[in-house]
Amino acid sequence: MIIKSADFICSNTQVSKLPLPLKPEYAFIGRSNVGKSSLINMLTQKKGLAKTSQTPGKTQLINHFLVNEDWYIVDLPGYGYARISKSKKEDWDKFIRNYLDKRESLQCVMVLIDSRLEPQKIDLAFCNWLGEKGLPFILIFTKADKQGSLKTDQNVAKFRKALMTTFEEAPQHFVTSSETQAGRDEVLAFIANINQSFEAPKYNEEYYK
Repeated sequence: MIIKSADFICSNTQVSKLPLPLKPEYAFIGRSNVGKSSLINMLTQKKGLAKTSQTPGKTQLINHFLVNEDWYIVDLPGYGYARISKSKKEDWDKFIRNYLDKRESLQCVMVLIDSRLEPQKIDLAFCNWLGEKGLPFILIFTKADKQGSLKTDQNVAKFRKALMTTFEEAPQHFVTSSETQAGRDEVLAFIANINQSFEAPKYNEEYYK
């Protein structure tokens, strides 16, 4: 896939205020500091498109970016930042899970995992929630340039093994680096393949007024 354009469309805290669900969209989500903004900028080749917050856990918005005027990257708030309050965490859970569970045009959830870390309980719990809801997702391991490929492969294998305690089959995964562009073509090809068979879903027009 060749990226010809990538533009910020809107930020929102309400699913009902989002663009009409007429184009395929892909939600990018992961722990705070997993490298989500860098990955989005790398995929679109547009530096500064997704902005990195100086305060992890601060950004609590759904951000839509329209790519090639044809599909959306949806930048969701990071999870797992210890310093946010319990009430804010509960708000985040309700707000994000409402989007993931009800958005008609959501094609796949891209769960970002830091390739340098051993399996984290919060990542595994989130994947299990997606599985329980029947939501399609893949794993994108980030920051692969920060260590040797052997260590990355070991951590990927450990995470997949951990998921297999609750899943019959591990989801597809990609290993990426925003610095070296590793994984870019593979992730975009995955999206392009899904886009080919996308049909605009039926939706409640009253909900989006």
